[in-house]
Amino acid sequence: MSTPVLAKPAPEPAAEPTAKARPTTGQRLTSFMPVIALVVLLAALTVADPGFLSLNSLTAAVRTSAPLVVLAAGATLVVLCGGIDLSIAALCSLATVFFALWLPDLGGLTTLAIIAATGAIGALQGVAHVLLRIPSFIVTLGGMSIFTAIALVISDAGPIRVADRDATHWLTLYVAGVVPMSFVVALVVVLVVSLALALTPLGSWVRATGYSESAARLGGAPVDLVKVAAFTLSGACAGLAAVMLVSRNFSGSPTMADNLLLPAVAAIVVGGTAITGGHGSLWRSLAGALVVTLLRVGLPIVGVPSAYEQILYGAIIVAAVALTLDRSKVLIIK
Repeated sequence: MSTPVLAKPAPEPAAEPTAKARPTTGQRLTSFMPVIALVVLLAALTVADPGFLSLNSLTAAVRTSAPLVVLAAGATLVVLCGGIDLSIAALCSLATVFFALWLPDLGGLTTLAIIAATGAIGALQGVAHVLLRIPSFIVTLGGMSIFTAIALVISDAGPIRVADRDATHWLTLYVAGVVPMSFVVALVVVLVVSLALALTPLGSWVRATGYSESAARLGGAPVDLVKVAAFTLSGACAGLAAVMLVSRNFSGSPTMADNLLLPAVAAIVVGGTAITGGHGSLWRSLAGALVVTLLRVGLPIVGVPSAYEQILYGAIIVAAVALTLDRSKVLIIK
């Protein structure tokens, strides 16, 4: 009796490689949006006040933008991972209080101690987000409340004067007599972090985590460690921004940076970083921070009361998110 012979199935034809998708018109517009907005704002402010383009005015503007640039740079990493850090302003205010209290004992080491402490606090929030599986929005919203309360308690709800200005004097200097040292430090932060993202696997891990966390895990990316690192850097940047604010105001206050949360978020989304994660860069957030700073400086020039700032920031955030939101990742809008 002969045994049946099974026919070997013919191999399926190999799939042809798909062509690389070209960027859409919306993506091209988003990439140039911060630069276009910056040029248009400069032109509008120059028309409203021809003296605005003077060296003194521009120097004052970039000096004002330095803490915002640093805050936005740190928070951008969290957004690129698909999260959000709402505690950066409250943590920054708390750090100014810490600085004023620690300076008499630590002296010149206070700056490093503040950055290390806020970095550790950021890491703690990242660990809570990762291990407890709590959305970053909730973790940092709770953190914002906690940091504000601690700052109010330890400062007796008032400013603490900083008499010794030597520890922050270096931030008040000017490079070549023109560029504020604080802005140079902000640029260095953006450059160093951008290089780390570009030259190490960290950049691909961050974007993969933000684009699709499940796919990133399947691809072997250390998603949890990447998220904790992003929150750690965000916290450290909040500490550095606090030192910059102390160098300008010569005091620590429990509410000193509270008005920087909306501008920082606006700088990120105006820069073109997608609020859903995976797309954006720190350089874009730098341009976005300059745009927001010009708006803050320019409103009084064109006769708009400063009380309208918050309205403007809210409108900017909604409009920018509408342009940058990746709707393919958000199937249901709640």
